[in-house]
Amino acid sequence: MNCESLTKCFLYNIPRLSYTEALDLQHELHEKCVTGSVPNCLILLEHDPVITLGVKQSSRKNLIAGAEVLLANGVVVAETDRGGDITYHGPGQLVGYPIMRLREIGCGDLHGYLRCLEQCIIDTLDVFGLQGSRKWAAGVWVGDKKICSIGVAVRKWVSYHGFALNVDPIMEHFSLINPCGLPSEQITSMAELLGGAPNIDDVRDAVARSFADVFNLNFTYQCQLLS
Repeated sequence: MNCESLTKCFLYNIPRLSYTEALDLQHELHEKCVTGSVPNCLILLEHDPVITLGVKQSSRKNLIAGAEVLLANGVVVAETDRGGDITYHGPGQLVGYPIMRLREIGCGDLHGYLRCLEQCIIDTLDVFGLQGSRKWAAGVWVGDKKICSIGVAVRKWVSYHGFALNVDPIMEHFSLINPCGLPSEQITSMAELLGGAPNIDDVRDAVARSFADVFNLNFTYQCQLLS
């Protein structure tokens, strides 16, 4: 396909960033994307251990661990403005934040966009021999266990927040919460299913290729966080 027919997109491949720093980056890129000073963007990174509370009122009720237990595990809690319930982010989990002009990428509506995000992860898992599927809520499952959570926000028809794919995270941290309102036993990872952890850089590359295919993107790699 001719690159001129593809949608331009900046790709930010960041090794690791705190949740608050990443949220600030999303807000800045979102504003720039709305005004047209940057094109669509995809941020790929890992986070320091953090539990995030979505806009659902059940989020705080699904926080099981007390302050002392969280401190002992080195996990902080952050409120956020994405959709969905409580979730965990940490090292070994690949987080993606697409900053996308929804009217430009041809997904139809928010539900169509969520299905496209799920397809990106399903296609990524297929590269590693895992069969992902959809269930009753946004996210991706392998069998009866959830491997990727999805929670987004949209303002002025530009998306932010996104997905968290469990590559090889600290699985015990999920027991600090009811992740996405589920028992922690229903959460799995690529390492657990494959019997060993894939190289997370290989997963990054697979995710980027899947996004390029599903959304018809032409990536420009960005070395600096902000211009």
